[in-house]
Amino acid sequence: MRTGLIVSFLILFISFSSCRNDQVSRKDEAKPGKQEMADLNRYLIQKDREIIENYIQRKSLEMTESGTGLWYFIKNKGIGEPFKDFDKVIMNYECSLLDGTVCYTSADLGPKEIILGKTDIEPGLNEGLRLLRPGAEALFILPPFLAYGLVGDGKKIPPRTIIVYSVSINGNR
Repeated sequence: MRTGLIVSFLILFISFSSCRNDQVSRKDEAKPGKQEMADLNRYLIQKDREIIENYIQRKSLEMTESGTGLWYFIKNKGIGEPFKDFDKVIMNYECSLLDGTVCYTSADLGPKEIILGKTDIEPGLNEGLRLLRPGAEALFILPPFLAYGLVGDGKKIPPRTIIVYSVSINGNR
């Protein structure tokens, strides 16, 4: 009787273990690996780049792409030295989607005051402002990974959205 109980316990244990291992392996199969995620990320970045290039071509814009993927056109260089960390930048702006939908504008919200490297702003805008000087005007196109990423801003900018900033910098630092 005791042997039968031990055998029953072993059969139950083996059955449970094999089911559990099967579930673990199925979960692992469902999760994409690092390489698959990297490939997907490269694909999305390339698709966004193609969308931006088509937009630039349709609008006949002369823009430059930075090493990070920020697209910019400086309409007016301004005067003095380019902005750097901890400089105060006061700008008028219009932030819109590629389809022309205006999301935010200084006409509605007032000029934006930023301390570079300290104020929490989009990485692409932070990078773009460092190209400018007091009095400058520029156009920036930020791919999602330099803007609001996978989640958007939860208000007017949807997830994975390319945004366009038109900015003019007030003359003072």
